[in-house]
Amino acid sequence: MLTSRTFVRRTRAGAVVKVVREHYLREDIPCGAAACRLCHAGSGTAGSGTAALEARPSGAASCLCPAPHFLLPDTNLLLHQIDVLEDPVIKNVIVLQTVLQEVRNRSAPVYKRVRDMIQNPEKHFYSFTNEHHRETYIEQKRGETSNDRNDRAIRVAVNWYNEHLKKIEDEEKIQVIFLTNDRTNKEKALEEGITAYTCEEYIKSLTANPELVDRLACVSDEGKEIESGKIIFPEHIPLSKLQQGIKSGIYLQGTFRASRENYLEATVWVHGDAEENREIIVQGLKHLNRAVHEDIVAVELLAKDEWVAPSSVVLQDDGQNEDDIENEEEKENTLKTSVNKDMLRPTGKVVGIIKRNWRPYCGMLSKSQIKEARRHLFTPADRRIPRIRIETRQADTLDGQRIIVAIDGWPRNSRYPNGHFVKNLGNAGDKETETEVLLLEHDVPHQAFSQAVLSYLPKMPWSITEEDMKHREDLRHLNVCSVDPPGCTDIDDALHCREMENGNIEVGVHIADVSHFIRPGNALDEESVKRGTTVYLCEKRIDMVPELLSSNLCSLRSNVDRLAFSCIWEMNHKAEILKTRFTKSVINSKASLTYAEAQMRIDSATMNDDITTSLRELNKLAKILKKKRIENGALTLSSPEVRFHMDSETHDPIDLQTKELKETNSMVEEFMLLANISVAQKIYDEFPEFALLRKHPAPPPSNYDILVKAAKSKASFYHNLEIKTDSAKALAESLDKAESPTFPYLNTLLRILTTRCMMQAVYFCSGMDNDFHHYGLASPIYTHFTSPIRRYADIIVHRLLAVAIGADSTYPELTDKHKLADMCKNLNYRHKMAQYAQRASVAFHTQLFFKTKGVVNEDAYILFVRKNAIVVLIPKYGLEGTVFFEEKDNPTPKLDYNSEIPSLTVEDTTLHVFDKVKVKITLDDSNIQHQKMRMVLVEPKILGNDVPENLSTEASSMNEPEKKKKK
Repeated sequence: MLTSRTFVRRTRAGAVVKVVREHYLREDIPCGAAACRLCHAGSGTAGSGTAALEARPSGAASCLCPAPHFLLPDTNLLLHQIDVLEDPVIKNVIVLQTVLQEVRNRSAPVYKRVRDMIQNPEKHFYSFTNEHHRETYIEQKRGETSNDRNDRAIRVAVNWYNEHLKKIEDEEKIQVIFLTNDRTNKEKALEEGITAYTCEEYIKSLTANPELVDRLACVSDEGKEIESGKIIFPEHIPLSKLQQGIKSGIYLQGTFRASRENYLEATVWVHGDAEENREIIVQGLKHLNRAVHEDIVAVELLAKDEWVAPSSVVLQDDGQNEDDIENEEEKENTLKTSVNKDMLRPTGKVVGIIKRNWRPYCGMLSKSQIKEARRHLFTPADRRIPRIRIETRQADTLDGQRIIVAIDGWPRNSRYPNGHFVKNLGNAGDKETETEVLLLEHDVPHQAFSQAVLSYLPKMPWSITEEDMKHREDLRHLNVCSVDPPGCTDIDDALHCREMENGNIEVGVHIADVSHFIRPGNALDEESVKRGTTVYLCEKRIDMVPELLSSNLCSLRSNVDRLAFSCIWEMNHKAEILKTRFTKSVINSKASLTYAEAQMRIDSATMNDDITTSLRELNKLAKILKKKRIENGALTLSSPEVRFHMDSETHDPIDLQTKELKETNSMVEEFMLLANISVAQKIYDEFPEFALLRKHPAPPPSNYDILVKAAKSKASFYHNLEIKTDSAKALAESLDKAESPTFPYLNTLLRILTTRCMMQAVYFCSGMDNDFHHYGLASPIYTHFTSPIRRYADIIVHRLLAVAIGADSTYPELTDKHKLADMCKNLNYRHKMAQYAQRASVAFHTQLFFKTKGVVNEDAYILFVRKNAIVVLIPKYGLEGTVFFEEKDNPTPKLDYNSEIPSLTVEDTTLHVFDKVKVKITLDDSNIQHQKMRMVLVEPKILGNDVPENLSTEASSMNEPEKKKKK
């Protein structure tokens, strides 16, 4: 059956056009109930295999409706109560097309979760296409809003279901129960004879599952709450007015970034290209006005005489009494200290929320001190997130557990947002639980690969076919070998080197041909781009691609045939490139070596086999390449990397040492850099508008202040200690000269400090940018080609290169610069999060190590001096921490901070950057959620004995590193 709507509209040119919209209606759309013979008897097409709803509905027993029943929720209930609906006891739910479309328009994440439930056969969720069923489709009435029409369509569908299910010949009739939290809709449903309940009524009726009540989102009427409580926050301006205000320049739109150190302060990063007012400070509870970290907000700038300076006070929100607003005002006054006018920054207040970016938060319950209380505060692991008020009956069970909580709303009369309990992760401090928290908090996708993804993997046993050999060179005869860290199973790259007949040298870099197995647009490709990168934790690897590819078919292991993408150069003995070619290939690696094994071969006087000879030649060429790179101004920076030695049974760290780099590390790195540069040039020449490249912006001069001052403070002690920062070459040369025979570690410290001054390297699309330069490598162009098993960017680069050499065909997304730019944004985010997760994993394992170690005294070097603390680095463990000279409940010593030198005088002892000190290290686990390394200054001894014994530190813990200053 066909219904049509006709209307007229005027075009831009002024012509009037008649538009006819046709809408097809059918009678053979099944109801989805397994017990229904009517639908299954007549369904030759649409009904086959669509009985998702059980013949005898199982699930939780309800005291409100003990008879067998199906549930049918409305849109708002799906949007707000998705955590309850996902519980395994909630089964046999009908999701209408009307509802699904509205959910899709309003929340993509919730829509995905609903689709997952519909596809899960154990949940028995059924999607009914009511908008195309002849008996459930309705027209919108004149004067009726779309919302009211949709509510009516839902009620019509419930009525139809109840009439339809009466025809099932069974003693016990199945009923459809309508769930809605909309008072008006529920009243209309009851008037029409429909059984309807609110979500809360129905969930509370499931007497065998009282824990479900905790997962109810508290979506109460804000208006009602205001009457009963004191208003704390100003009202948010409605979205329509905000948009007008942003257009006219009254308000500025930006991303709200809460401070980790001070819960009463935040910055808003303003969107747009304007240089001024890029970063706006927001201070004080009322000005923060219920914005949460990462929300998109509208801010109003305050008058210049109200501008403030960024606060240097550390304030943690540790109060239990949420009504103690006077105490908050007292704390706000501590922020208002007199400051130099030059320190003042643009300051504003949040006037409205444009988009909430809430996510489920990990953390712990702070139990209420009131006995039998149901209301408790939840403290998130991320200090930038406010505490959340939740209601739970299982506070005793959840005490000491890591849990997940979601925010539901933040009324004007509440000091904290309201939320609900979602999931218990396990005991705090437990290794598995903490790893799960770490992955969730850094948004690392780590669930097992779905069947849909795994279905695109090659069937085993796999072998190379004739079809695979098309557009491919057979290089199995070459003496190819790989050099990797010990225990590496995802071998991306291999090398070969041989003398040519004309006396030149042929060098090849062979990279796993991952793009052969991952084809554009399928489920495996979509999952890989979502993950973006493999994440390496201390004891665990979260793969970007399934293990069959990462550790087997794509891994260039020795003595097996593998598909590769090869970059082959002809070079002379001065390592000058004479010719470059790229080809898809088949290789058979002759050896999988570790860096130490390769080094041993190179150094051995007795080994002269083909692999060893080629390694020696590669090493010789790599040294020449590195020398050239450094002459061009490439930087050799340093950051202390640590390696844990694990107990084979308990898997706890038993030893901790910094990683030692060998010549062979540098050898492999040189050829990987060369391959990346060669490929970058090739894909840019072929696709100037949509090459995926990587750039490293030059830091703004002010970023180097700390480095230059630190070097200056030591210039009188050490000859040649002047750091020049006008170019990468000048910086590299001055770092090379900064050597001291009496202080060998000085150069490493300077390089570590230089690393902190750098900007982040990022992926970008060549058609959307004109600055391609890679500052750290001193290369005019660069990309990532050499690690496609663990980085998705490399897969795109492989696809572009394959098209460039005629080995594969293109596809629309590959040549769409806007889509590529969006992809780069996601890849940059995933890489940043992976980096933070890795650091957090090292920090957690460091804490485990020191837990068993007890108190340790170690040599350290001062990296930074602060107003009331020093930041030190312990070379032995690669560990960084802050020794505080001001502590709660302890007398404060006399402190004199000089920002110019920079130095800090504690009583009569002056401490400079790079000074060698001795510190006592212990683990402070008084706060189980935020455990930290505590350090006490042992040497030099502070005179006057005013300094308390337990001067402490926070070592780089589960937090992100200090943000770089951006301009």
